[in-house]
Amino acid sequence: MIPVNEPLLNGNEKKYLNECIDTGWISSEGPFIKAFEEKMAARVGRKYGIAVSNGSVALDAAILALGIGKGDEVIMPAFTIISCAAAIVRAGAVPVLVDSDPEDWNMDVTQIEAKITPNTKAIMVVHIYGLPVNMKAVMEIADKHGLRVIEDAAEQHGQTYNGKPIGSFGDISTFSFYPNKHITTGEGGMIVTDSEELAEKCRSLRNLCFIPEKRFLHHELGHNFRMTNMQAALGLAQLERLDEFVSIKRTMGKKYTGILKNQPGIQLPPESNEDAENIYWVFGVVLDDSIPFDAETAMKKLGSMKIGTRPFFWPMHEQPVFQKMGLFAGESYPIAERIARRGFYLPSGLALKTGDIDIVCKAVAEILN
Repeated sequence: MIPVNEPLLNGNEKKYLNECIDTGWISSEGPFIKAFEEKMAARVGRKYGIAVSNGSVALDAAILALGIGKGDEVIMPAFTIISCAAAIVRAGAVPVLVDSDPEDWNMDVTQIEAKITPNTKAIMVVHIYGLPVNMKAVMEIADKHGLRVIEDAAEQHGQTYNGKPIGSFGDISTFSFYPNKHITTGEGGMIVTDSEELAEKCRSLRNLCFIPEKRFLHHELGHNFRMTNMQAALGLAQLERLDEFVSIKRTMGKKYTGILKNQPGIQLPPESNEDAENIYWVFGVVLDDSIPFDAETAMKKLGSMKIGTRPFFWPMHEQPVFQKMGLFAGESYPIAERIARRGFYLPSGLALKTGDIDIVCKAVAEILN
């Protein structure tokens, strides 16, 4: 089986993990936490980094730190992972959706202003798969209307927008370090910001809102969102190789594109746009309407040929859990709906072998032809 993802862990990962074991620093108090936070923040041009247990809780903490709550609205893409909307809903706020751009699958920023109301508090940007959202347009809208910007950079470690690091935009940005990301800690996440106030609030929220003066006296309810020293050790070793990993991903993406560009029946991810070169977190494809089956069937066909795949995200307005809450009633986002049904991604892990790409492309051609 060619797996859909396999990380590369052949740098300093074992060395740093052994140091954690040898010194006994295996909890969230160890020295690798601070080192990882500082170096990750510096890499994306931020002043502060706050390591947390995963990318989903990074969004939770970011929303709470910004004071977003009951009655507030946050504009976000319909096409993304559920963590984004869940963080908003858990805070008592309301997610307001915009559809996707049909070319790069990011949020269609031209739809944002029409969704702004007196209750709008923030825009949540989510960079999807390989190319960044048009941040110039987003920031201009946010500045014009006095809105906060939350940047979910979970899928684009090492990417830039017009030369500026992804993760450096807006009030607060979040990362995920799940095993399929460019940098992995197994499970883990990071919040980055230039605001000392937001950084301190996030640190407090991740650590049960302990106070320095009297540890077990609490004025607020916090969470245990802490990352362990072992996870941070892994992350630091991975961060050291981020440029190498970006190069591997781009080489992989270019090879896929070179083989499949003349294959009828599928849309490939753009190699670049005017703001960035694709970083290929995953290599996604969307079936043309001429293909008489959907992504689910295509994935089953490839699975029978021992090719691992994953579906695209399912739109927020079609999530049963939100429909039960009465959210998004009667709303439709046709681009998000289409790419969810006809999109999936091919093996894209950092450990993918060059010869495996040839095998995958041959299998794709076979099922489409």
